[in-house]
Amino acid sequence: MTKPTLAVVGATGAVGTVMLELLSTRADVWGEIRLIASPRSAGKRLSVRGQEVEVLALSESCFDGVDVAMFDVPDEVSLQWAPVAAAGGAIAVDNSGAFRMDPDVPLVVPEVNAAAARSRPKGIVSNPNCTTLSMIVAMGALHAEFGLTELVVASYQAASGAGQAGIDTLREQMSKVSNSPDLGTAPGDIRRVIGDLGPFPAPLALNVVPWAGSLKDDGWSSEEMKVRAESRKILDLPHLRVAVTCVRVPVITTHSLAVHAVFEREVTQSRAQEILRDAAGVVLFDDPANGEFPTPADVVGTDPTWVGRVRRSLDDPNALDLFLCGDNLRKGAALNTAQIAELVAAELSPHD
Repeated sequence: MTKPTLAVVGATGAVGTVMLELLSTRADVWGEIRLIASPRSAGKRLSVRGQEVEVLALSESCFDGVDVAMFDVPDEVSLQWAPVAAAGGAIAVDNSGAFRMDPDVPLVVPEVNAAAARSRPKGIVSNPNCTTLSMIVAMGALHAEFGLTELVVASYQAASGAGQAGIDTLREQMSKVSNSPDLGTAPGDIRRVIGDLGPFPAPLALNVVPWAGSLKDDGWSSEEMKVRAESRKILDLPHLRVAVTCVRVPVITTHSLAVHAVFEREVTQSRAQEILRDAAGVVLFDDPANGEFPTPADVVGTDPTWVGRVRRSLDDPNALDLFLCGDNLRKGAALNTAQIAELVAAELSPHD
């Protein structure tokens, strides 16, 4: 039986690199894997499934015979090329923000709403934002039991959420401040030493920055609005009350979130922990008496959402407070995209 053909568009980027690693370690459901990138990357050879594969320059002919195309490229590239792939008969699985709020494009997290991937009028399935993905698997499991009505979220987002430029900027800033033990004791001293802010509006080393994304109405950021809109769509809760403050922290990779979740029904700490312990894609790591709770330094490079500090609210028996971490390049991007592609592949593959 012929396995479906996969194209990876944006194969040379930070997320694309993780995608190739995942394709080499997950169950092998694919036949040919075709690697595609911008013309400047054409001709490079990358390893996938233990074989060297030459990177092709993005063009319409790249999608000939392709069954599923995974995209990790800027929004404007996805807007142009995902419909081209779909018109050629491929199912496009897109990791950009280009189609997330399109009512004719499902926004899918396989552990939460896998069935939504089967309805794709435009031949496109969208992957959520990495911040949303870092929490939504855990929240979906709790919602199924208790009925979610409200989320109040503070994110602690890694530099890699701003791409390679974010990583490079943080490393450069850390180098500049590492030999200055007195920094952080006077207003503006860190800013003067680091100079270049890179993609951030303030110094990230030895600091936290309460901003991620671009400015939207009434002082909200685009990142905050994404978490709200995407959570509503994934959970099929169009009127879910959501308040988000996104904060950038001096961490290379792995987003963290502090979540206050309100439900229709009364919750208990023990039942919430039991649900999270059994939930697919979630690791419960919650024993603060022994210093056990998730941190980015321990979660980076792993696939699940890690959850700890699970508590029933002191003032509301229908509310939980918890802390969670997820690698924003893996489940937050590459892994979820690969999981969606595998759902589609299961549809396309012949069955006995």
